[in-house]
Amino acid sequence: MNYLDSHTSVLEWSSEELIIPYRSPIDGKVHRYFPDFQVKKKGNDSTIETVVVEIKPAKETTPPATQNKPTKRYLREVYTWGINSAKWKAAESFCKDRKWKFLIMTEKELGIKF
Repeated sequence: MNYLDSHTSVLEWSSEELIIPYRSPIDGKVHRYFPDFQVKKKGNDSTIETVVVEIKPAKETTPPATQNKPTKRYLREVYTWGINSAKWKAAESFCKDRKWKFLIMTEKELGIKF
C-alpha cells in the first residue's frame, strides 16, 4: 500500500471496495467478490487506465494435482481452486466490459521470499 501511495503514476486506489458478482460452482448461487485492489493510474502514453488486482499465494493460482485417494487437504484445495476460478473468470469479464485490466499477483511478482 505504501507503493500505491508513493508511486507517481497512481492517481487513486482502493482496497476491497469493488464488488464483482460471480456464480459459485459449489452451490450455484451468486456471491460477491471483493478484489484486493482497484488502481487508477496514468499509463506510459498519459492515458488513464484502471487495473483490478488480486493477491494470492502462487500455490492457489493453479489447479491441484489429481489424487487417487482424496484427502481432506486435497478436497479443500479443489474447493478453493473452484471458488477462485469462478471469481477470476467473473473479474476478467467484468474488467473486459469496462476496458480495465485484471491482474493476479503472487509472492513471485511482489518479490516476497518465504
